[in-house]
Amino acid sequence: MSDKPEEYEKEDIEASLQEPRETRAGFVAVIGSPNAGKSTLVNRLVGAKVSIVTHKVQTTRFQVRGVMMRGDAQVVLVDTPGIFAPKHRLDRAMVKSAWDGAEGADQIIHLVDASSRSHKIDDKVTGADKKTIIDDQRIIDDLKASGRKAILALNKIDLFDREDLIPISKELFNEGVYSDVFMISGLRGGGVRQLADHIAGNMPVGPFLFPEDQAADMPSRLLAAEVTREKLMLRLHEELPYQMTVETENWERFKDGSIRVDQIIYVAREGHRKIVLGKGGRAIKDIGQQARKDLQEIFETPIHLFTRVKVSEKWAESRERFSAIGLDFDV
Repeated sequence: MSDKPEEYEKEDIEASLQEPRETRAGFVAVIGSPNAGKSTLVNRLVGAKVSIVTHKVQTTRFQVRGVMMRGDAQVVLVDTPGIFAPKHRLDRAMVKSAWDGAEGADQIIHLVDASSRSHKIDDKVTGADKKTIIDDQRIIDDLKASGRKAILALNKIDLFDREDLIPISKELFNEGVYSDVFMISGLRGGGVRQLADHIAGNMPVGPFLFPEDQAADMPSRLLAAEVTREKLMLRLHEELPYQMTVETENWERFKDGSIRVDQIIYVAREGHRKIVLGKGGRAIKDIGQQARKDLQEIFETPIHLFTRVKVSEKWAESRERFSAIGLDFDV
């Protein structure tokens, strides 16, 4: 039995209950070639939709930050645009945004699409695969030049037998720029838990950077515009060219909690405007319904969404448009 007076024992218990827990927090940049599956992986790690996902390459145009809680660790995942050989101003701004995200991160995940290297398994290689391999090699070379180590995450492993993937992972690891290798399926979830535990366990000690219940660090107006852009690309990805963007021009919350959202869809040609509208306005109506549904789930309140389509031939050369989506115009 303790010889301390009872009131002292009570004080000790209360003090121990009030001791702050040791927390960890930091940034992890997810980089890779276009369509490697970065946004799908970030959404799965966060456990909520913070990045839009489509089949069209170069869907992500700027850094998107999602917050993953793992025990006493908070990981701010930076979903970045795909890294490729840029040809236009928008391309250059996107690639710069990707490397900017990696530069300030505590850890880097290089996500590699295993299916692009399937010729190592079946001796078949397509033009698209060659381009992806070249883009990945560009990333590897830049990592070497910077002296930074990255985590290699070999994605889409659900498409292959694990033993077929080992030679691919060994070949990449021998490049000398990776500290660890994980085989994952961002879509199915295979191996993602192990990757999450690893990055959370290696976060620096420090206070949380965001509230524990916050899933994303993105203004509501920008998130709403991205959701509509996703629905446009999913509905019209075969017809609609790459040069299209969405801006939220008005955001008004009413007394009943509902929100009115007014958006402009910018396209480069009159023919593109007709594609977005569709016959009798059917396409834009369906796109708006799908976007509204997602937004109501995200913001947990009724959404009144109104969209209009505007032709702006030079939108991809507009400083104002770049600023609206957080890209550097002068790159």
